[in-house]
Amino acid sequence: MKEKSIDIPMDDGEKTIKQLSEFIKDKVSQSRSAGVVIGLSGGIDSATTAYLCARALEKEQILGIIMPTETTSYEDIDDAVTVAEELGIEYEIIAVDDLISPFNELCMHSVSNKLKNTPSRSLANANLKARIRMMILYYHANDLGRMVVGTGNRTELLIGYFTKYGDGGVDILPIGNLYKTEVRSIAQILGVPENIIKKAPTAGLWHGQTDEEELGIKYETLDKLLFLMVDKGLDDQKIAENLDISVEEVLRIKNKVQSSKHKLEPAPTPGPDIGSY
Repeated sequence: MKEKSIDIPMDDGEKTIKQLSEFIKDKVSQSRSAGVVIGLSGGIDSATTAYLCARALEKEQILGIIMPTETTSYEDIDDAVTVAEELGIEYEIIAVDDLISPFNELCMHSVSNKLKNTPSRSLANANLKARIRMMILYYHANDLGRMVVGTGNRTELLIGYFTKYGDGGVDILPIGNLYKTEVRSIAQILGVPENIIKKAPTAGLWHGQTDEEELGIKYETLDKLLFLMVDKGLDDQKIAENLDISVEEVLRIKNKVQSSKHKLEPAPTPGPDIGSY
């Protein structure tokens, strides 16, 4: 079995762009919203989503919010501004560090462990950034009568590479059914700046962080693995042979998919026969 490419050809890409633009337009109309609010990170996912919004809506209906922290690179801020200015949409820059720092003193557990730099503490701080950004987006959306547009792609959603109630807390996910490599194809067609398409993806949660280094796998391989696992339903051994990787690597990603399903589902509740009086 030959390796499956999941890049989107130009003709199919134009069709996909039209469908996604109509999706955005329809959802805004159905919700009777005045427009959308979108977080601009300077990365390919947020840029592509912003370009799709610009295809679907009037410029005046789109607000981009850039939310840097001390770990955000100047390049990412500049790229986010470039996207907003090229699309001609309104944007704001809101630094979030001052909103994050009080948590170290407010939370008693953090106070008693303030000198410890444990993995769980680092994860808590990283997720806090994403959740504060979500609050800022929803504050603007509520104030303006708009929807929050998410920028997560299918790859991230499947493996849980997002923060629950953070960047996962949105109203719609236009590129949520596109793998990362498919987003790159769409970005090329949309005219997203080349440097944004080519730079290493990063969530910017700590200095020097890149997605692929943190995940331990290249997106090209990860996308093909997920495609064969989720879309084609191949067994672990066949996936490993097809991609020339170890079965252990396939199982590692499979575990991420299985353990992250809760992020995509509503909070569980007891059955209907419990608590009904």
